[in-house]
Amino acid sequence: MNRWIVCLGAALAAFTAAQAADPTAPAGPAAERGRDAVRGRPALNPPVCSVDGYENLWKRWGLAEKPADHARAVRERYGLHEAPYANGGLPMGMHEARGLFGQRGVGTDCLLCHAGTVAGQTIVGLGNSTMDLEGLFNDLLAAGPRIQVSFRLSYVRGTIDPISPATFLASLRDAELNLQKQIALDYYQDLCSDPPAWWLLKKKQTRDWTGGAQASATRLDMLTLLSPFNSGTFVKKQERVFADIHAFVLSNLPPKYPFAIDAPRAERGEVVFAAHCARCHGTYGAQWTYPNKIIPLDKIGTDPLLAQSFSERNVSHFNDSWFARESGPDGQPFLILDTRGYQAPPLDGVWATAPYFHNGSAPTVYHVLNSRARPKVFTRSYRTGAEDYDPVRLGWKVSVLDESPGAGVSEFERRKVYDTTQPGRTNTGHIFGDELTEAERLAVIEYLKTL
Repeated sequence: MNRWIVCLGAALAAFTAAQAADPTAPAGPAAERGRDAVRGRPALNPPVCSVDGYENLWKRWGLAEKPADHARAVRERYGLHEAPYANGGLPMGMHEARGLFGQRGVGTDCLLCHAGTVAGQTIVGLGNSTMDLEGLFNDLLAAGPRIQVSFRLSYVRGTIDPISPATFLASLRDAELNLQKQIALDYYQDLCSDPPAWWLLKKKQTRDWTGGAQASATRLDMLTLLSPFNSGTFVKKQERVFADIHAFVLSNLPPKYPFAIDAPRAERGEVVFAAHCARCHGTYGAQWTYPNKIIPLDKIGTDPLLAQSFSERNVSHFNDSWFARESGPDGQPFLILDTRGYQAPPLDGVWATAPYFHNGSAPTVYHVLNSRARPKVFTRSYRTGAEDYDPVRLGWKVSVLDESPGAGVSEFERRKVYDTTQPGRTNTGHIFGDELTEAERLAVIEYLKTL
């Protein structure tokens, strides 16, 4: 599939950028600088497109004239959200940036993929479960020079491929991050990831879905700066910015559940949770615990493709580079590890993080806890109001379909349908809730609302 080389740098900046936090949380000076950094202030990557290119997005939609409220139309088309801060009319996750010769353009930042809206509430640090990243960048970059790559930025709306774009950018750099002739690395198809919530990072020793990186590492996030227009020297100089971003994430608090909670049922659910779930997902309250467990693929049983996408060649290329020379208090370098499993996450604020599993294949917590009820093919409105949220099952309301749309439907429309029969999108595994009674399952869900 054709892409701009600039596209990959800018897109990666949006969806693998460093962990950030709620801008309303108490924060010291470093975290305040980090709050600005995740909004693209300062802009660390070149623009994705010109201002005119952004204003002319509507021409890609088959319309006869520009919508009266173009800003709203852009948000609805691509699953973006209104910025809760002054942003020049651009959606959250985009900002004004200057090109190499000072021309005004539009760039992307962390909040493109790591902020969203649930039940009408904007939540920074939440994976954007409504965004069509593939469609957005196809349209933003339609008029520019192209390069052939063998992967997509996303395969289904609300998910991203976090591995192949990073691999592509890393293939253009030597160990000191200087630009080089592209080397051969390994790429994968059908990788789908629903970005983990940022507020969970403070509890973790290792991070990301596979637990293959140290939670305190900051250089890893600097992969987002590998646009071919950024020199290796420039990238290295931004380490302080990413330290500020890391401070920002550690100031973050999970969002509170916005609806009523049945307290007696939640109390019963806490007992069931402690007996069946806490050994992997931890305990909660003032004396919380978190075991930081990575569950092997043959035990967890969820879709294996993401966990299998860490080839020896790719891991070695990263671990031989400047990125892996960062070290912890014990003096050991922060290396990427191939865990061949998935890390059981903490569940703070879990009500807001639908859909579930690493690939977003379970629409609600109820589906996580009842594998027999999981839909095979489904879609949803991709709106985020209270009427689109299911407070009983805890997640997004969906429409179950008999089958995926046929070849006559555009790729844009096809990405709105989640087909769990496709590679990377299966919703098998995690059958641990199947042993619960229906009453126990609903009680656990009620308890999870309190976290």
